[in-house]
Amino acid sequence: MALGGFVLTGLCILVIASQSWAALEVNTEDRMEISLGKRAEITCIYKTDMPPSSIIIQWFAKALRSNSYMQRIYYLDNSTTVLDQESPLAGRVSVDNSNPGSVVLIVDPVELQDELLFVCQVNAMSDGTKDDSTLLKVFQSPEVPRIEAVHAGIHIHDEGTSKIATCEVRNGYPMPNITWYRGLTPLHISEGEVGVQNLVTRETNDLFTVTSELHLKVRKEDKDAEFYCESTYFVPEATKMTESPRVRITVHYPPTFVEMSQVYPEGLVKEGDTVEMRCHADGYPAPLLAFKHNGEDIEEDAHTDDQQGVRLSNARRSDGGTYSCTALDLETLLELEKSMQLKVHFLDEAVVVPEGPQVLSAGDNLMATCNALSSLDTNTVWFKNGQYFTEGHMLKLLNVSLASAGEYTCAVSTPALDGLHTEAVLPVIVRGVPQIKLVTWEHMEDVKNSVNLTCVALGYPIPSITWDSPDQQDLGGQSSNTQLPSGVISTLTMKATSVLSVACKAENTFGEVRRVVQIEPIMPETTSAATTTPPVTVSPSAARPARGHTALPTIPESTFHGKVAPETNITAGTKPAGSGTVKPPKSRPQKEGSGVIIAVLIICVLLLAILGSVLYFLYKKGKIPCGRSGKQDLTKEKSNKDAIIMEMKTDKSDEAVLLQGINGDKKAP
Repeated sequence: MALGGFVLTGLCILVIASQSWAALEVNTEDRMEISLGKRAEITCIYKTDMPPSSIIIQWFAKALRSNSYMQRIYYLDNSTTVLDQESPLAGRVSVDNSNPGSVVLIVDPVELQDELLFVCQVNAMSDGTKDDSTLLKVFQSPEVPRIEAVHAGIHIHDEGTSKIATCEVRNGYPMPNITWYRGLTPLHISEGEVGVQNLVTRETNDLFTVTSELHLKVRKEDKDAEFYCESTYFVPEATKMTESPRVRITVHYPPTFVEMSQVYPEGLVKEGDTVEMRCHADGYPAPLLAFKHNGEDIEEDAHTDDQQGVRLSNARRSDGGTYSCTALDLETLLELEKSMQLKVHFLDEAVVVPEGPQVLSAGDNLMATCNALSSLDTNTVWFKNGQYFTEGHMLKLLNVSLASAGEYTCAVSTPALDGLHTEAVLPVIVRGVPQIKLVTWEHMEDVKNSVNLTCVALGYPIPSITWDSPDQQDLGGQSSNTQLPSGVISTLTMKATSVLSVACKAENTFGEVRRVVQIEPIMPETTSAATTTPPVTVSPSAARPARGHTALPTIPESTFHGKVAPETNITAGTKPAGSGTVKPPKSRPQKEGSGVIIAVLIICVLLLAILGSVLYFLYKKGKIPCGRSGKQDLTKEKSNKDAIIMEMKTDKSDEAVLLQGINGDKKAP
């Protein structure tokens, strides 16, 4: 009995094993993802020991709903192939069974309704029946998100949250997801701060459209923020996202700060400047600005063109003080004020004490002060006749002399601010004997044999100038005087046909002074017509310009404006007895009278040549007997001429002696 049980058990095991070895295997993919409109190929692989003629294959489709049923779409056996026309896939489905052990279900094109569970069932007779299924997922990428911001302004004081923007994502499958961003920060729903309202619409084509509204508690910082929405959706075997364009919103907020500042000029302000002060306030819409000066409203004509500031033309010191700007928010009526201080610097006219011309006697002392009221530290410099004299507000003149006379100018300025400058003048007159500062003469180019003399004399009382000749010659001519604050300039125009001395005499109640200058005329140039006259040789050291007068010193321009000229040789006293001459400038050395001597020499040589020609002609006619004495005279004349040529190399004193010799020779014939 026991043995029979063991045998029965062994037979059962063998039967079960034999059945497992001959079992049917069916395999398909668990999930297949495909884009809408594409071609889907679902493969079913089976394995069995049964011959193909004994195998039946069927494809079914089943909705994902729990209570749905399977609908056959394909049947295949040894002799029959059937595609069910009542299936929703009719006309778009086909089967490829060309490869043994596999069968492929083809759906082309895929539609949204094809998102089903596809079941492959294989019946292998004695091997039994088995199946496997594939879930087909269909995807459609949505359109690019569309965003639209709220156009109206949103005030930060509005209660609760306010609608900011709307984002729409159309025609996606499955339903896309929308995320809101402020800048780079995603916005998450927060009660009282952030709210999102989504609306999902199933279109007639079974695609989804999602509309999302963002609600936000607006802050001032949001005026510069950028908002956008991001769409996240699925595609076969991946996830993608698409961003919308950036938008901004209009935020209304009251001013949070006001700034009042001076924009022109940069730095310190002085009287006469054009001053511009501007007020800058935040807030939107732009707040209304009101300006005040020391608490008083500023008239609109002093406002800038854009009403954002104040402009002062030709500012005065009274324009200084406190300037305030008040920004008013017209929605909330909130006010914010800011002020600044404006200082208009000034420098009043300089005042010299004592004032007016100061008349002093030689040896006196003078103390003078120069002051000018200013809002800044000042610097005072004294000038005498336009030249720097001293620095400081006090002028000290001790033991004055005639050289101390002149026009003293005090110049007051402010080192910290350019443009503030004032001056005052203090004329100083010193009484005493006149001083002749300059005597010059020159030939007049346009008038023949005429010279122009100039004499400059200083002193107080103002001296009178007269012209005369120490040689008691009649000068004639015309003179004119020009009075200066501390002296006089006299000019004399006269004829000069020979060497003569001219004296300039300056005289006042304290005495007189005289200076003498020697004038030399221009000798006319003579050209000889005699071809027999031998040429005259003049050494280079004896050559001189045609004009023999002294070089003219330049009269300083300051002299003609009442300023003391540099001292020259002056003879002064109650009754001056001597005379002086004006020395030429060292830059033009020239021997006095050398041109005149050369001209005389040339004339003498020509006369000698003419005399020799006449004597020779008389001799040929027999009018003059030829004797020894006559020959000696001619020889003497020739030796004298040679002496003249040699003497031209001597200095000034030798030329004077030579001039006397020439005059003697002229009388010999």
